[in-house]
This record gives sequence, C-alpha cells and structure tokens, in this order.
Amino acid sequence: MTPTTRLDLPIPDISCGACAARVTRALTALPGLGEISVNPVTKQARLTLDGATLPQVQVALADAGYPATLPVTRLSIEGMSCASCSGRVERALSARPDVAEAQVNLATHRARVTHAPGLTPQALARIVTDLGYPATVMQDGPAAPPPDEVPALRRAVLTAALLTLPVFVVEMGGHLVPAFHHWLHDLVPMQALWLAQMVLVLAVLAGPGRRFFTTGIPALLRGAPEMNSLVALGAGTAFAFSAVVTLAPQLVPEASRQVWFEAAAVIVTLILTGRWLEARAKGQAGAAIRALVALTPDEATALRDGQPVKVAVADLRPGDLVRLAPGERVALDGILTEGSGPIDESMLTGEPVPAAKVPGDAVTGGTVNGLSALTYRVTATGSDTVLSRIVALVEEAQAARLPVQALVDRVTRVFVPMVMALAALTFALWLGFGPDLAHAVVAAVSVLIIACPCAMGLAVPVSIMVGSGRGAQLGVLFRRGDALQKLASARIVGFDKTGTLTQGRPRVTAIWTEGITRDQALRLTAAAEARSEHPLAAAILAEAQGLDLPPADEVTAAPGQGLTARVEGQALRIGNRAALEAAGITSDPGLMTQADKAASEGATPVHLAVDGLHVASFALADPERPESAKAVAALQAMGLQTVMLSGDLPATARAVGARLGISRVEAGLSPEDKLTAIRAMGPGSVFVGDGINDAPALAAAETGIAIGTGTDIAIESADAVLMSGDPTGVVRAIRLSRAVMRNIRQNLFWAFAYNVALIPVAMGVLVPFGGPQLSPMLGAGAMALSSVFVVGNALRLRRAA
Repeated sequence: MTPTTRLDLPIPDISCGACAARVTRALTALPGLGEISVNPVTKQARLTLDGATLPQVQVALADAGYPATLPVTRLSIEGMSCASCSGRVERALSARPDVAEAQVNLATHRARVTHAPGLTPQALARIVTDLGYPATVMQDGPAAPPPDEVPALRRAVLTAALLTLPVFVVEMGGHLVPAFHHWLHDLVPMQALWLAQMVLVLAVLAGPGRRFFTTGIPALLRGAPEMNSLVALGAGTAFAFSAVVTLAPQLVPEASRQVWFEAAAVIVTLILTGRWLEARAKGQAGAAIRALVALTPDEATALRDGQPVKVAVADLRPGDLVRLAPGERVALDGILTEGSGPIDESMLTGEPVPAAKVPGDAVTGGTVNGLSALTYRVTATGSDTVLSRIVALVEEAQAARLPVQALVDRVTRVFVPMVMALAALTFALWLGFGPDLAHAVVAAVSVLIIACPCAMGLAVPVSIMVGSGRGAQLGVLFRRGDALQKLASARIVGFDKTGTLTQGRPRVTAIWTEGITRDQALRLTAAAEARSEHPLAAAILAEAQGLDLPPADEVTAAPGQGLTARVEGQALRIGNRAALEAAGITSDPGLMTQADKAASEGATPVHLAVDGLHVASFALADPERPESAKAVAALQAMGLQTVMLSGDLPATARAVGARLGISRVEAGLSPEDKLTAIRAMGPGSVFVGDGINDAPALAAAETGIAIGTGTDIAIESADAVLMSGDPTGVVRAIRLSRAVMRNIRQNLFWAFAYNVALIPVAMGVLVPFGGPQLSPMLGAGAMALSSVFVVGNALRLRRAA
C-alpha cells in the first residue's frame, strides 16, 4: 500500500458554503491529512490520508456535526475454524486506513466492513482470500444461508472412523485384552502390523484430515498459527514419530521405540466428529432466520383484468391486487381492499390473538389469513417489506460485537502461539526429566491437541445468533447487538404514556362551554386541529364528524405550548392550562373546575380560547392497554423500578400511573424536560416510547425500546423494537437479554476453565504426584466436546421466554 490514500467521502448534511467551511476546519485540525477539499455542491470531501485513518476522520466529522455516509460490504468467508482465524481476518481488514470498521463473526462465517467509497468490495474479498480464507461478496437483501457443511463433514467422519477402527482395535485391544495381543502378534509380525497401521493412518491424514494440513500449515508458515495448525502439528508429530520408529528404528533410542499411529488417527476422527456435531448445532442456531425467510410463499393469486391468476410472488409489483383464500399466507405487504376478518400475526409480532382486519387496514407479508376471503393491494415488495426488514435487522444483530467480546479477542490473539510455546516447553521438560523420548512426544502432542480456541471464539457470537433469532420469534428485534448486553443490566424503565401504556386512540368524553355552543366549540377546534398530527387532534376530529369545518389559517403548533390558528377571522388558542397561561389568557373558573375533576380521573383536558377568552374545555380519555398493568408488575417483580414520563397534566398522569402501579410519575414534561429526566436516570436506564414523537428520548436513554406495530421497525433512534403494541414485550426483551448474557458467561467460563484446567494436566503436572498423564486421544475428545458444549448450551436459548 502507498503511504498516502486518497478518499472521496460523501457528506450529505452539507447544505451551504458555511457548512463546507466548518467541515474543512474540522478536517484541517486532524493531523495526518493532506489535500483537503470540501465541495458544497457535490456534498463531498476529498482528502488524502498521510498517517491518519478513516475512523479518525469519521470521529472528526461526527464531532463537527457532519458525519460521512460510508458504504457497507458483507463478505461470506470459508475456512475459519476458531477465534484465531476470525481475529486474524478482522485485524487484516481493520489495518487498512480506508476501513472504518470490520466485524467478523465466527458463528455465521461472515464479515461486515464499513469502508471508504473508493475501496471496492472485491478488493476487500481479495484481502481475506490472500490470508488463506476464501471470501466472496454478498449481495444486498437478506443473506442466503451459508453452505451446509454437515453432509461433507459427515462423510469425512465416517471415512475417518472406518479407517481408524482397525488401527484402534489392533493397538488398544491388546491393552484391554492381553490374550488378544498375544494371539495377534503370534499371527502377524509386529513390523507388519505397524506398517499396516501406518498405511491406514496416512489415508486418514491425507483424506479426511487433509483440511487440517492444507489450512494449518500455511497459516503456521505465515506466522499466524490457528486451531488447524495445532491439530496438524499434533497429529503430524504423532504420525511422523511413529513412522520413524517403523521405518528407521535405529534413529530412535530403544526405550522409546513406541508407535502412536492410533493417536494420530483418533485425534483427527474425534475433532472431525466435534466439527460435524458443531455444524449441526450451528445449523439449528440459524433456524430462526430460515423460518422467517420461509414465511413468504412462492406463489400468490393476482387479479389480472379482473380474473384470478396464479403468479410468482417475485413478479408482483406495488399496486397489484391479490386475492387471499382462507388459511392462506399473505405474500407481500399491502392494504386490505375487500373483505374483513382475523389475520394471525403471531409469527411476526408474538401476539397470540389474531388481529381483526377491515378494508383500509394494513396486512403484512408472512402472516396467515383466517376464515375469510380477502383482497389486498400490494404496497411493498422485495427488501421494502416488513418481513425483509425484520430479517435484515436480525442478521445485523447476529453479526454485532458485544463489549464482552473484547476480552475474548485479547486472549485468543495470543492463545495459539502461547499453546505452541507450552508444548515446546513440555517437550523439553519431559525430555530432560522424563523416562524417554516417546513420553516427551506424547506430552507435547497432548498439549497441542487439548487446547481449544474454537470454544472461546464461539462463546459469544453463537449466543447472540440464537438469542437474537429467538427475539425475532417473540416479536423483539434488537437493532443493535450491544442492546442485548445493556438490557441485561437494566435498573430503571421509563415509559411514555400516550400510545405506550395507553392505546394511543383517545376519544372525547365530555365538552363544557361558556358563551358558545357545544357544536360551535367543536367546529372551531376541529378546524384548527385538522392540520395537526397529534393523537388528541384525531379524537377531536372524530367527534366532529358530520360538522361543516371552515378552513383554518396561520396554524402553528409548539411542543408543550399548544396550537394557535385563525378560523373565520377569530384567533384561536388550543392547549392545556400552561398554554393559556403562557398566552396571558385568564382561565374560566367553572370550566377549569370541570377539567381538573376530569384530569383527576385520568382524562386529559384540552382548552379552547377564542380572541383571548376561555370559552370551552374538552375531556379526552385514552384507555390503558389491557397488558400495561401486567407488564409493570412483571418488571417490578424482576427488581426494576418503573417511571412514567409524560407531557400530560400531573393529575391525569398520576391517575393512570396509580391504576397501573407505576413506581414514580413525572408529568407536565416538555420534550426538553423529558430528556433531562432520562439523563438523570443514569446507568441502566431504559426508555420505552411509541417510536415517533419519542425519538430524542429513545436516543438519550442507555437503551431505547420502540413499541408499536410492524411498520415502526425503521425507527433509527431505538436500540430494540417491539413488533406489537404489547408493553409486556419489554419484559420479554429484558428476560431474553439476561438469558443471553447468562448463557455467554456460562460459555466463557467453560471455554476458559477448560483450557486453564486441562492444559496443565496435558503437560503432566499431576504425574510427579501420582496423577495421570493425559493421552492425546482423550485430549482430542475433550477438545471436540468443548465446542459442542458451547454451541449446545447456546441452543437452550431457543426456549427462552
């Protein structure tokens, strides 16, 4: 690579020359950059890296408020077998100054690379391929499952087992049954038996075991040994020593003339068996994604010129009309145009009760129709559908790197070289203090074989893979992988009220007037609210159906300050008590008394002032969701504090909070007050909102959870998204997060404790005290089982609730 690298970075937030100047100043202040040029027309920054790196440029631009938009490339990688492999690939990608971030996932055999636009995906694939791990660029959209390794590994295991069995029976049968040993050696000379064993074991190593040598030896020669290198060294050393004893015994001291052919063959067979079982288990770990992808049917019944025609789902386009038979699966997202009935959305939202649908309601691809014949108009296809976005979010979460992974990376980076050093030390000590050369070889081989970075490398990603997939089945989508870790340490959960703990569909329950009729008050208020998107506005408009609404001018809404407008020449102000007071309007005592009484019962008062006079008050009630009280009780039973943060009147919020059992209620909050309250919650804070108006609050919390329907999954501010409107999804999310982190801790303990305990045993530290010396075969079996244990333990998360 040349010392300098030229970058052209898209910066979409540049809108004028002043923006470009600020970006230029931010870049100029960063050492190691040259030839800086920022163009406000093309919205690009051109620069050269001369010591600085792209991550540093990213930070500088983000701090200035103008982040660069960088492409993301996904790679499918073959040949990674342990944490050393994935760590080496990740370091090679991250070493490029024009790579902003590289994440390599051992469990999925994929990499996600954020890089400069000038660095092509093919160049990234070549970097990985040149390391000895063939890589291909993955296309956009939901990823295809990785190639199924199970059949090839099963054939390799069976072949190795058939070739190893005679060697194992000949060698170990004599130890177990002395009479068999004597009978066999009387029948066949020992030299002939050793030669037969050598041929069979050579077939094992050159056939099923060839993968260890073709990958491990080149890695060793490049100075980057990994798991295959340890197996190749261990099995190769055992075979080579035995072959010398067989073919040139004079080169070995007589006391050391023993053969270990069965050890070399059994090592390969057992490790292949472990990888086969591991591949089968990992296939089950990805079952959630495959199940989601399989929800879309291959064909649908489209209406062509009014006639039903069977067409491939891939041929459907937005605007097409599709018929849906009873019990049929919805092919793509759409809007119901004809018919009504229940649709089972449990596979997407986790809601067990089917959702009633009427014309105008949205239907989601992958859901199942009930007993009615329906027709819907397609609104989204391909990667734009809710199901595709869910799959993409789950895949992104599965590829994420948790903070706990950093510890594993630091250990695995030095693990294999450390094991090789310990094997060399073991050989030297046994050669100096042991009985003979053969024991020194066996001890060194045992150390090489028993070490297992595979279990370490799989401990975290396989748990994330299974946990995030289980979350999707429960209707919980983790947009960011680290949310899995942060939610486990949640301490306090803050809820928005409207649309989160309540149904978000308020209705007018009472209207009081002074000097104006009810219909006049409703007519003027609805005319102004027709331009508002607030949920309360929808309730007032619904109440005013049938009335002739005049046009409204000069409509202005301010958060927390209500709405102002001019209707029929009259100046209107609509809002809460604070909005009237801010405008200097005197409240009518009679109207305010009625409104305060309604507020104490949980309703929300809205006041109308016309030309500076308070003339009407409305009471709007938003019923609590049936599941809200259950969710609050479950969170408190888990030891979490619950808080309601609402912009509603204190009396209204307190009434709702009391009915739901909320620990603390903070009401009358402006958006700025809500942000302050969330920041004051400190570490372990969780905020749950409806995902639209609460975007700043979701971003401010340590973990933001957006609650709503499937169409809300694109909310960028949240760390996790609940597909349904059920607040008990928060309980499921936290329980799942705790289960995943508990599972990761168990996996890491097993992976580290296994090596800490058994490597010294393999070295022979127990022998001076009368203890056993671990054989290479037992070491191979233990090593294979450690990876299987880690993956099997992670699979228990498929039953997490």
